[in-house]
Amino acid sequence: MAKKKTDESVKHKIDPNVEGLRGDLTEQGICDTLEWNFMPYAMSIIVSRAIPEIDGFKPSHRKLLYTMYKMGLLTGSRTKSANIVGSTMRLNPHGDQAIYETMVRLSRGNGALLHPFVDSKGNFGKVYSRDMACAAPRYTEAKLEPIAAELFRDIDQDSVDMVDNYDGTMQEPALLPTTFPNILVSNNTGIAAGMASNICGFNLREVCETTKAFIRNPRCDLLETLPAPDFPTGGEILYDPTEMASIYRTGRGSFKVRARWRYVKENNLIEIYEIPYTASIEAVLDKVSELINSGKIREINDMRDETDLSGLKLAVDLKRGTDPEKLMQKLFRLTPLEDSFPCNFNLLIAGMPRVLGLREILEEWVAWRTEGIRRRTYFQLQRKKERLHLLQGLARILLDIDKAIAIIRGTESDAEVIPNLMIGFGIDEVQANFVAEIKLRNINKEYILKKTAETADLEKEIDDLEKILKSDARVKTLIVRELDEVSKKYGAERRTGLLCDHEIQDEELDEAAPEYPVTVFVSQGGYLKKITPQSLRMSGEQKFKEGDALAFSRETTSAAELLVFSNRCQVYKARLDLFPDSKASVLGDYLPQKLGMDEGETVAAVCLPGDYQGFMLFLFENGKAAKVELSAYATKSNRKKLTGAYSDKSPLKAAFLLKEEAQLAVYSTEGRALIFSTAQLTPKTSRDTQGVAVMTLKKNALVHRAALLPDSGIVNQSRYRTKTIPSVGALLKDEDSGNQTVSLL
Repeated sequence: MAKKKTDESVKHKIDPNVEGLRGDLTEQGICDTLEWNFMPYAMSIIVSRAIPEIDGFKPSHRKLLYTMYKMGLLTGSRTKSANIVGSTMRLNPHGDQAIYETMVRLSRGNGALLHPFVDSKGNFGKVYSRDMACAAPRYTEAKLEPIAAELFRDIDQDSVDMVDNYDGTMQEPALLPTTFPNILVSNNTGIAAGMASNICGFNLREVCETTKAFIRNPRCDLLETLPAPDFPTGGEILYDPTEMASIYRTGRGSFKVRARWRYVKENNLIEIYEIPYTASIEAVLDKVSELINSGKIREINDMRDETDLSGLKLAVDLKRGTDPEKLMQKLFRLTPLEDSFPCNFNLLIAGMPRVLGLREILEEWVAWRTEGIRRRTYFQLQRKKERLHLLQGLARILLDIDKAIAIIRGTESDAEVIPNLMIGFGIDEVQANFVAEIKLRNINKEYILKKTAETADLEKEIDDLEKILKSDARVKTLIVRELDEVSKKYGAERRTGLLCDHEIQDEELDEAAPEYPVTVFVSQGGYLKKITPQSLRMSGEQKFKEGDALAFSRETTSAAELLVFSNRCQVYKARLDLFPDSKASVLGDYLPQKLGMDEGETVAAVCLPGDYQGFMLFLFENGKAAKVELSAYATKSNRKKLTGAYSDKSPLKAAFLLKEEAQLAVYSTEGRALIFSTAQLTPKTSRDTQGVAVMTLKKNALVHRAALLPDSGIVNQSRYRTKTIPSVGALLKDEDSGNQTVSLL
């Protein structure tokens, strides 16, 4: 038997520069696998597939549109989609189905874009239908829409870089020279490795006006000319200017879109004719059917899809005596007829993925478009200079046409014609070649005078082009002029309406829904459980995730309202009957997901406000405390989220709902404690008040926790109590350290 190889002879590091592997057994470290195998794949997905660039296209979109442009489909008639797919494979070596799906999304028939780039004929499916499949490419036809001309206007004038395709047999544009910010007009969604992109579309006319305003004043208010996104499926945005401004500033966030409907009194039915962009008619029908079967909705006799060539329509037959307004509020709350659109403005800038705010996107686009116009202008300048140079040589011939003919006739060798003309008229080789190529019939005074008459016009044009290259203002004027042309020619009215705060109807709960006692449990990790008394008596120990623990529990009713404060100074409202009854043996509902919190947002504190009498007390890391009247969180309309729930000047360390004055213990990182009465603080009506100093802290010291006095475990209370604030407190003794468990923060 052969002797076993030692570990050293078996294990060796794989060199990524060496082709193939050795025949013996090999091992590769996980870090090496990630570096050599996964990272190149991940970068390829990010850079070459999933994330759009500043022109608003992914590589698959760009390759398809450029292929159609080279096929003459901008002005020609439609051709079979199969021809387009096959030709695109010269640039995009993927399967024909993947290429066809790309074209479907860009088509007018599918309706996924506010301004489609593909004029389609045949069944291309619908963006609002999950099950309506498009026809095969051999049955459908397509060409480019007129607006696609704005994508290729300068492409033959060196306005963008041209690169080799995957096998080096032809060239394609690295970007398309769009004359308007298509990155903001066309919806774009992509999932890469470790990151994603979700860019909502905006109205073309509003985008052009906003870009013009930005060029004139980079500090302009974007909301004035671009109030909100616009979707091809219409609907209505629940409009909050503060939230929208945050999305514009950070490039992240979400907003809600709801369906549009009308009540047909004669037939006692509701017609839903526009739904959110992220919803589908099948998802709506399935959810409504589920609610009817579970008994949560009893007002509907039947719901059916009546979508036809005239557009989307869902018909809802109502039972006698049903209030359509209340029913729709319930459907908005329980079905995809109201849905959130999460924004993630992630795009490639110079090959690097970046999440940009709206102002930064406009800044990048204007800079990119400025460079494109400068390149186009330089290209035109060089061509006109070359033409002027030729005409100047031709003008020399005008002085003596007979001499030129004599030189040509008198030259014995063909190779000596050019040198002899150069010597005879004092022109260079390029000019001599141009003269020599003139047809015999054109060697007359009239022809030459017509050609040389262009010289004066060319000189004026060259002078103007040189001035453009030297002037940023002239370049920006050209951008604005092109934006005006696009807006006037292709602009359209908004499809998505804006439903402002005062127009939103209260989302009242079903009057027939029973109200019963429950106990609410919330863990430090943000999981909520609502358990009935009967289930609680039969339950064992509460289940939590590893490392999690109970932070909040109260007895209340199923109709009570819950306030959830997040770590980003926002508060979310929810009725407890929105949460299903649970058991102690399950983890419960994860509040950040259930309430639609932003990415990275977590639960900081929860409370049951009841009748909104009392106040919230916030303790901050900098030693300040803010006493806010609870009524500041009560709203007439049932808004689900309030921004500016508390001050963002210092991290929050504790929050308490107090119906009456109480005493609190505050602890600092320097080992000191302080007891004070909340009566020493003046209540404020503004939620984001910074508060007043309670504990005086030394340099680098911070408040790290706080507790109600009965829960603090302090024995010698008089040692730490103060009558005036702020105070430094007293050094904490071991017997007064109490329970170190923190609340939900």
